[in-house]
Amino acid sequence: MPRGHLGWAAILHPAVALLGILVGAGAYWRVGAGAAGTVWLVALAITGLPVLARTAVAVVRGNFATDVVAALAIGASLALREPLAGLVVVLMQTGGEALERYAAGRASAAVRALEDLAPRVAHRVTVGGEVDITVDEIVVGDPLLVRPGEMVPCDGDIVDGHSELDTSRLTGESLPRVVAPGARVMSGMLNGSGAFVMRASAVASQSQYARIVELVRSAEASKSPLQRLADRYAGWFTPFTLVACAVTWLVTGDATRVLAVLVVATPCPLILATPIAIIGGINRAARRHIIVRSGSALERLSDAQVAVFDKTGTITEGRARVSRVTVVDGVSERELLRLAGAVEQRSGHLLARSLVDVARAAAGPLPTPAHVRESPGRGVAGDVEGRRVVVGSRAYVLEALGLPPDTATPLDDGSATVRALVGVDGALRGAVDYDDQVRPSAAPLLAELPSLGVRRTLLLSGDNARNTRAVADQVGIAEALGDLLPGDKVERVAELSQVEGRVLMVGDGTNDAPALSRADVGIAMASAGGGITAEAADVVILVDDLARVGEAIRIAQRTMRIARQSILVGLGLSAVGMLAAALGYLPPVAGALVQEGIDVAVILNAVRASQVPAATR
Repeated sequence: MPRGHLGWAAILHPAVALLGILVGAGAYWRVGAGAAGTVWLVALAITGLPVLARTAVAVVRGNFATDVVAALAIGASLALREPLAGLVVVLMQTGGEALERYAAGRASAAVRALEDLAPRVAHRVTVGGEVDITVDEIVVGDPLLVRPGEMVPCDGDIVDGHSELDTSRLTGESLPRVVAPGARVMSGMLNGSGAFVMRASAVASQSQYARIVELVRSAEASKSPLQRLADRYAGWFTPFTLVACAVTWLVTGDATRVLAVLVVATPCPLILATPIAIIGGINRAARRHIIVRSGSALERLSDAQVAVFDKTGTITEGRARVSRVTVVDGVSERELLRLAGAVEQRSGHLLARSLVDVARAAAGPLPTPAHVRESPGRGVAGDVEGRRVVVGSRAYVLEALGLPPDTATPLDDGSATVRALVGVDGALRGAVDYDDQVRPSAAPLLAELPSLGVRRTLLLSGDNARNTRAVADQVGIAEALGDLLPGDKVERVAELSQVEGRVLMVGDGTNDAPALSRADVGIAMASAGGGITAEAADVVILVDDLARVGEAIRIAQRTMRIARQSILVGLGLSAVGMLAAALGYLPPVAGALVQEGIDVAVILNAVRASQVPAATR
């Protein structure tokens, strides 16, 4: 179960109060009331004075929270020598605070995770060969070699070589980007199968990946703190208690009755209800493979009014798959897949595995190709059972077939996101289209969100605007923006948070980490292992099911509903007890016992948050 950081002081304080109560009770039965009173008084002084000092500092700073009534009760217990009642107040106050810390705290490691994956070494090209340097030594204008599988060390332009780049860390897009001389590349892109030489246009500290790290850091710092639910109710209950004490004193002049009112009024329901319900809600979510990192995240999630989704890997599956096969007269679809899949077995291209899998499913075991030659980022050619097969980009295949690159073909319909042409024995025989499929659970989730209180839904993507709009139309999202860098997403999320209310952001890639950190609640789809994104998020979904986003909201809303019920019931019972104490029916110790009974009722109601609602079993 996710837990906050409980320091020794947070644990020791209620433990000492409980020990004092128990030792005093033993002394009462063994020795007498005098010995018990001394033990309780010493324990109250040890544990109560720090609460008084802390509350006094808070009041001076203008913070009249739940601690004020508890501090008054502790102070009155010391003054009137009613230490047992005061110790019970200390126990519930500090114990509730410990539970709250348990439910609330976490230290995000998002920035550290990003920095751990940052490129460290670059290969500077010199007259005598290559020299390895640290990325901090890169200067603008340096020629740098980027080998297959390496991350681009800084922003720059390709001057020699071809390859395909994984740009998902920056744009979230799963489909590879083919690059050639003149192409602009940015730090954070991952090189594919081809080596290339680039010329640095910015030093590493001012390149795109470094900007992502800084965006995450600044986004976390700018997220506004959430006022405790207990303190919001204390805003009216504390003045009510003080008025009740004043009236009791004016009418009776009995300080003991005033103390009894304070003891019964000690806001233990406020202190206990929220953390216990939140711990239960966090446990309930964890059993559904939804990790909620803090209590404040659960509360924010329950009141999300705007939902922002990344496209690739969130609304879509994040894996490029063969979506369509088109053939030209002279070859069947099965034979085209069999021949193209055979040569792609030897390719290192990011899309090759998808084509090979589809080819095997359609045609069975594939023949072994011969004389295979791959042009990184462009295509692959080889001999299959005596036939020459070429698979790759339009320009590559047409060139291999001896045709000008602007030659019109029957396959030029412009419908595919990514298309590979297939040539066989000198003739164009077909095309294979690739797309990133929409998750089946996306449309039902988006249809459910309005019933969960989400008024507005947006799709933000680093992919081009046309593809982003097409996916949005498939799942029913009215607002869609494409061609966005990580900083653009952060700006949009910040604007929505300021204007529209609490913003929920769902993403899965490194490029989403800054926006997830800036959103009121960031949810990471981490089933594929997105470690950096998970560290930046408030909620992590561990299974490949987008529907869990809606389930997380429902759990959060039920948890906070139970917490509010517990608070209101507890405060109502406390008000009845305060009246009885003011009328003289409850002495301070009896009032403390009544307050304990109220606390038990509050706890029993709050633990329902960890249970499965009967209607969903």
